[in-house]
Amino acid sequence: MQDKNQKYYVGLDIGTSAIKCIVGTDNPDNPQHPTIIAHSVVPNDGIRKGVVVHIDDVADAIVAAISEVERIAGFEITKATVNINGAHVNGINSHGIIAISSANKEITSDDCLRVEEAATIMQLPQNKEIVQVFAKNYILDGLSDIKDPVGMTGVRLEVDTHIVTASSPSLKNLYTVLDKAGIDLNHLTVSSLASAEVVLSRQQKESGTILLDIGSSTTNIVVIEDGEIQHIAVLPIGGTNITNDLAIGLKTDIDIAEEVKVKHVNLGKDSSANEWEVEFKYQGENYSFSLPDIKMIVEARLDELFDYVNKELQKINKVRKLPGGVVIVGGTANLPGIEILAKEKLELVSRVGVVNKLYGGIKEVEDPKFSAAIGLMAYDSLLGDEQIFDGVNMGSKKQTLVELKNKLVNKFK
Repeated sequence: MQDKNQKYYVGLDIGTSAIKCIVGTDNPDNPQHPTIIAHSVVPNDGIRKGVVVHIDDVADAIVAAISEVERIAGFEITKATVNINGAHVNGINSHGIIAISSANKEITSDDCLRVEEAATIMQLPQNKEIVQVFAKNYILDGLSDIKDPVGMTGVRLEVDTHIVTASSPSLKNLYTVLDKAGIDLNHLTVSSLASAEVVLSRQQKESGTILLDIGSSTTNIVVIEDGEIQHIAVLPIGGTNITNDLAIGLKTDIDIAEEVKVKHVNLGKDSSANEWEVEFKYQGENYSFSLPDIKMIVEARLDELFDYVNKELQKINKVRKLPGGVVIVGGTANLPGIEILAKEKLELVSRVGVVNKLYGGIKEVEDPKFSAAIGLMAYDSLLGDEQIFDGVNMGSKKQTLVELKNKLVNKFK
């Protein structure tokens, strides 16, 4: 039975191939990090490349995932923090300017909110809307690189922001899905940012790091430097593309190609004279494939992916210029040696991400495919019912992005 005084936090990762749900609760021994008490994974057939295409199918999958964690946790779940996905999601830079009107010219949190709102006044296509706004730095009377201007005095406040936009029809479909599933939306963010909050260290965020959340059919990208969001993008390439390439290249069924990808790919190992073939039995039949062919097919698709990643880095002039390197999460991060290939292609130190401060003793959620769901749960824990300035949540209890950033730093450092 649910303790009325106990708080619970829910992260709902709506992925192309599966719905993942993580439930956490306050940890009395370490208030900074919630304890994971339940998780679920349910197949999902209603999404293509991160976008809802069959509303009822996705809603049914969410209900199944929620029902499973409700059974484990022992209480009803009615709201969650959710991710937005798809190539329609992209980040753009913007600039806001306001005058300080108070008599003493002291900057308040309301002034920060006003200037962040001013940065959102821009011409967007009719089918696009703002999802989130991230303040990168403030400028007060010409003095730049100010992280928190509250308490300072001045007459002119400016802010450089990175604004995440998404397709209005895609967002409406997502809201419809949640409504059908009986889930209220607490907060909405991109998968890569959720993963970054529980995978990247404070040092990595300061020095400059790119996180790649490589899922089934999309790759979510976030670049964080000086503790601020520098760039967000979603690429329409993921693990399913590798499976399809293997099916075509090896002239075999999709199910067999997936078995090869999951169990027999090793990008960090060259085949020896005794390891030119892989043989296995699947559903009673024997199969044999060339290991060099398998590796060549997988590398070709990942080469394409990393080429696209480099193009995103070129947009912000960060090619080979991120000391924190590359961190890879998502289901495709489980491919052995993927970090080696990433290092060669992007010319940056690369590693597979591990969730920081993971509590609860649930071994299964240590898999990198759960990083986004855990990150969403962490956001739910951090923000709760508080309202921040974004395209989804705008309430009477407002919170500036400076305050949000400080809470993130204190919560997950």
